[in-house]
Parts: sequence; structure tokens; C-alpha cells
Amino acid sequence: MSSIDSLIKSLCRLPGVGPKSAQRLTYHLLERAREDATQLAESLHDAVLKVGHCKKCRTLTETELCNICTNPRRDSSLLCVVETPADILAIEQAHSYKGHYFVLMGHLSPLDGIGPREIGIDLLEKRLTQNLFTEVILATNSTIEGEATAHYIANLITKYKIRCTRIAHGVPVGGELEYVDAGTLSHAFSGRRQL
Repeated sequence: MSSIDSLIKSLCRLPGVGPKSAQRLTYHLLERAREDATQLAESLHDAVLKVGHCKKCRTLTETELCNICTNPRRDSSLLCVVETPADILAIEQAHSYKGHYFVLMGHLSPLDGIGPREIGIDLLEKRLTQNLFTEVILATNSTIEGEATAHYIANLITKYKIRCTRIAHGVPVGGELEYVDAGTLSHAFSGRRQL
């Protein structure tokens, strides 16, 4: 396989990048932006080596604990459960939520072999027993899998006698948090409901 074909195939692995987009990106980088391509390769290599997961919330960070988990101004009584680190970024950009997070790194999908253990439900439970949370906000995506994951976690939380809420309408059904605008997310958080 040629270097060009290899690069196109590698770019196709990225979400939302199909064969035509990968081909356009490859030719753009090689024809007009070789310096940018080198910078991209170096940045990607650097990030892969330096970025890991926060020991507390599991988001992406270069330190043992992320900036949110170490921030004393955050409300330690609130925990928001999300599917991906990108969801945290989307919520933070809405400036509506000031609590802590837990990242599942996915959602329940029995057909794909993804059960509670694969998304860290055991780690979430451990976190629930170590902190004095008064509310857990479930902010999984409004997909079938996201809803199933939220209901599973809500049932689990009942034994801890912690208020469990779900982000409200405003987030479109089938939508993913990282693509929702800040105003919609702000509305969804202010109108969350008990499960």
C-alpha cells in the first residue's frame, strides 16, 4: 500500500470522515500544507504520549487529576454522569453547571458486548460511596443506548438514597451533547427532572 493510500485509510478511521473527505484532507496536506501536516503529526504524537485519564472522573488530562476535580470552587455535592470527555467540554461551555463529573467512556450496548463493567459502573459506585453527593445528574445522550444507560444508573443509585435527575428536554432525541449549542444545554440543565 502506498503512503498516500495508507494516510487516506488512517484518516477514514476518524469519526465523520468518509473516503472522499479523507482523500481531500490527504491531498490538501501533501499539496499545500506540508508544514501544517508536520505540526499535526507532532501534536498528535505529543498528545498520545502525554494525555491520560483523570483518576477521579476519567476525563482526558495531562495530570493525575484534572482541573475540574482539583478546583475547590466546584460544588462537591453534585455529580454529573456523561458518556465522553467531549460531553464535559460541551457542558462547561454552557456555563450552567458547577459540580463534578464522572465519564462512562461509552454507553450500555449488550449487542456490542458493552455491559456495566465496560463503562465503569463499578468505579461510579465506588465514587458514590466515597463522596457525599446530594444529587447525581444523568447527562447521557438522548439515544436509545443513552436512555437505557441512564435508567440502569438511576436504578442503581436508588440504594444510595441520592437524588437522581436526568437532563431535561432541549437536547434533541438522537442528538449527542458535544454537538448541542450552549443555550440548549443551559435550558436542559435548568429543567432537569427526577427519574
